[in-house]
Amino acid sequence: MALIKSISGIRGTIGGRSGNGLTPLDVVKFAAAFGQWLRQRNTEKKTVVIGRDGRLSGEMVSKLVTATLQGLGLDVIDLGLSTTPTVELAVPAEGAAGGIILTASHNPIQWNALKLLNEAGEFISATDGAEVLAIAEAEAIDFAEVRKLGQYRTDTTWLQKHIDLILALPLVDRAAIAARNFRIVVDAVNSTGGIAVPMLLEALGVEKITRLHCEPTGHFAHNPEPLPENLRDIIKEMEKGNADLGIVVDPDVDRLALICEDGSPFGEEYTLVAVSDYVLKSKPGNTVSNLSSTVALRDITRKHGGQHFASAVGEVNVVEMMKENDAVIGGEGNGGIIYPDIHYGRDALVGIALFLTHLAKFGKSASMLRRTYPNYYISKNKIELTPDINVDAVLERIQAKYARNPINTIDGVKIEFDKEWVHLRKSNTEPIIRIYSESDTLATADHLAGKIINDIREVINENR
Repeated sequence: MALIKSISGIRGTIGGRSGNGLTPLDVVKFAAAFGQWLRQRNTEKKTVVIGRDGRLSGEMVSKLVTATLQGLGLDVIDLGLSTTPTVELAVPAEGAAGGIILTASHNPIQWNALKLLNEAGEFISATDGAEVLAIAEAEAIDFAEVRKLGQYRTDTTWLQKHIDLILALPLVDRAAIAARNFRIVVDAVNSTGGIAVPMLLEALGVEKITRLHCEPTGHFAHNPEPLPENLRDIIKEMEKGNADLGIVVDPDVDRLALICEDGSPFGEEYTLVAVSDYVLKSKPGNTVSNLSSTVALRDITRKHGGQHFASAVGEVNVVEMMKENDAVIGGEGNGGIIYPDIHYGRDALVGIALFLTHLAKFGKSASMLRRTYPNYYISKNKIELTPDINVDAVLERIQAKYARNPINTIDGVKIEFDKEWVHLRKSNTEPIIRIYSESDTLATADHLAGKIINDIREVINENR
């Protein structure tokens, strides 16, 4: 069992002993701490918006969170089965003090989490997160007396409102999409994307929609992280040659992966590249992605006369840098699109609408569109950790070994080589070191990753 307390929320596996998994006691403790923090931060606003993905534990966790917030005297607007970006949009629109999204994103079925939003509908900052954790540890929480308990209501209209906001964006061209008569296959891993994505596609004028794993039962049909090795079903469907595009989202619909008409992955990294290319054609400006994302976005941004900036990994860090540099679009190489014209949050739905407009106006196939972009290959690897490993010391040793290379340490260690880079960092959500490397061939990227992994193992073994 695992329980991970981070600045952006609490994530863990369901069951086990309190403090070692995401048990009901842990859910109540951290929901109460967040509610207390909201009350201290804003005495006028007393509403919290919540929503959940389709995972099996969602209803139970939702009831615990709702009752806890009401016990603090906070009113709850429950969007029910929803998406992360939908909740993010609803928070400021409802004039709420904050929001909680009940989702473990791409993590497997046994995981769930409380993702915490401020009054702007954005993930809370590191400073704010530390304050919430401190309140939880001190259990410094004052509950409301009986006459001041919070109210509760449901609102199932927000998915449609979200779609309406997307349709109103100037760069979303419904007529162009409808005119292409796209045939689209959707894999929503049996979570809430199975509701939201077909709704969006129908609103965009797509008539031929093939649904794979679109029942929000929470019984994930495959590993929910939208990587090619987990997408055999939709790739097999696309290889039949009867569709123009495959669309894959993770359980909470903030990551978008695309499959070309021939069954080849468009490339998770290239979701952001393609959408940014389209946006920058009409709205030149700066872009932001994180240190582990492809440099292809940098190339595309420069082509359009803008400047690219690289942030630390994590949506809150990308958003902060986007605001600092007035970026017109940004995101992460995991298929996360952040388009400020609608909101500062990763949003697969807006990514779908912008990509389909781009593809419609391109006038050719998805695979041909992919070939218009520079080819880079990222090798994504990881090393699982044990409690006796001092990860910071390991990273310091690697940094010292490559001290002659350009190194960035704002988030782990990123080492630049002639035409390649490798980025090492501790995961915020799992007990692992992630090793990302990029080159213009996959073999070179894999070789570089393998070399660094061997270096890490040598360091670990020396210290044992």
